[in-house]
Amino acid sequence: MSESSPFEGAQEMQKMLVGYAKQETIEPLKSLGKYLALGLVGSVMIAIGVVLTGLGVLRFVQTLSFFEGNSWASVLPYLITVGFLIAVIVLIGTAMSRAKRKVR
Repeated sequence: MSESSPFEGAQEMQKMLVGYAKQETIEPLKSLGKYLALGLVGSVMIAIGVVLTGLGVLRFVQTLSFFEGNSWASVLPYLITVGFLIAVIVLIGTAMSRAKRKVR
């Protein structure tokens, strides 16, 4: 019978621990990176959509003849657009919090 050195057992244990640590940390982080990238792309697309929708609402409200003439009336389309965008942001936040509750 050959005797094995106590250092061989320690080296084997070290290899096993390093392999386990890589398996449990690096691989999940790689898959997490995919979700992070998709989330970033999605949030950029939503931001672009909200901005373009806001511009569309502003342009639509400005075309209404009710807001022509008076200087204060010309400010109202901007206030209506800001109110609309705040409502959209609140709706998005509400939808995100509902989705987060469903995941848990």
